Amino acid sequence: MAWSTRELAELAGTTVNTVRHYHRLGLMAEPDRRYNGYKQYTASDLVRLLRIRRLVDLGVPLSRVPDLIDGGTAGERELDDLDAELQAGIERLQRARADLAAIRSGHAPASGPSGFEPYADTLSDADSSLIHVFGRLYDDEAMADVRKMVGEDTSPPEVRAEIDALAADADDETVLRLARALAPSIEQSLRDYPWLSDPSDHLPRGERVSQETFVEALQELYNPAQIRVLALASHLATEQIAVAQASAPDETASGA
Repeated sequence: MAWSTRELAELAGTTVNTVRHYHRLGLMAEPDRRYNGYKQYTASDLVRLLRIRRLVDLGVPLSRVPDLIDGGTAGERELDDLDAELQAGIERLQRARADLAAIRSGHAPASGPSGFEPYADTLSDADSSLIHVFGRLYDDEAMADVRKMVGEDTSPPEVRAEIDALAADADDETVLRLARALAPSIEQSLRDYPWLSDPSDHLPRGERVSQETFVEALQELYNPAQIRVLALASHLATEQIAVAQASAPDETASGA
């Protein structure tokens, strides 16, 4: 008995386009044709197609299929590599499912940064975008701290809302007022996460690239007045910490 391309594909649980693709790659030889020009496949063609599908289902690259299907064997290292790729794929899918559950639970936008779904309502579009960039600059340990910082943010909601809506040409008095209101929250983060003052150990892509990327993202995501508020608030927070450290009693001297 001979089968048409469609019949062969159905028997093998695949598609006509897939069979044609395998022909183009040379994985399957072109079969004989009937008097009417239609291809006629035999049992040997079906078996070869099933073997190809078996290897593909195992994750074998199509470029390796000819070697393995024509008498070759996969070495232990190759099988280990395939297993590692499958494991990585499983972990990726598990993370995706966990993220989807968090998105649904928090009614968060699907395009938001992973892990920040519970805080979607408190993040402005600019903040959310900047966190996306952070995810490409900081290592996992630092990003875990960033999540904690967002969750622990003590800045008044009305202050954050006013900063989000701040006009680009806001006057100095407004900028100073908002910076002073924001500074305590930044100060607390700097105290709780000292690495923020020198994040070099948490920048896998290097300090220069990370700094340039951060500055460019900041300038594009926030307007000039908002950047002034953030910079001044950071300066005030750092200054306050320095003052507190300078006025703290010398533990060495007191111990003596």
